[in-house]
Amino acid sequence: MQVFRSLTTLLFAAVVSVSALAQDHGTKDEAKALANAALSHIKKAGNEQAFKDFTADKANWTKKDLYVFVIDTKGAMLAHGANDKLVGKNLLELKDQNGKPFMRELTALAASKGDGWVEYDWAHPVTKKVEGKASYVKAIPGFDGGVGVGIYR
Repeated sequence: MQVFRSLTTLLFAAVVSVSALAQDHGTKDEAKALANAALSHIKKAGNEQAFKDFTADKANWTKKDLYVFVIDTKGAMLAHGANDKLVGKNLLELKDQNGKPFMRELTALAASKGDGWVEYDWAHPVTKKVEGKASYVKAIPGFDGGVGVGIYR
């Protein structure tokens, strides 16, 4: 009976942990909504101020494990809500653990189609484990680049 109770307790704890983790992951719909909100903010505040806000204002531009980033078509990271050390760096040739040039794909997608998703593998900022990730990018009207938000799949 004691073993059964211990196993039941462990199972319950595992289910609660998985449920809590799932609630911490953003969804595709939430990512698109955050990217659209970021575009609205760019229109209202202007590029320079909005890009600073996306990097520094975590309360408004980081939701669950979602954050806003801005990259121009030449690969310069102009805003990054999870790692401000990336701002100003050229990441066009950055590849995932499998060699996929996902930043090149993101910039090309924003330039050619205006918006869409790119899938790749990346280390989760909290767990540090490589996970499947997909980033939604949307072209910024009148600007040679795009705003993006990624989700862990």
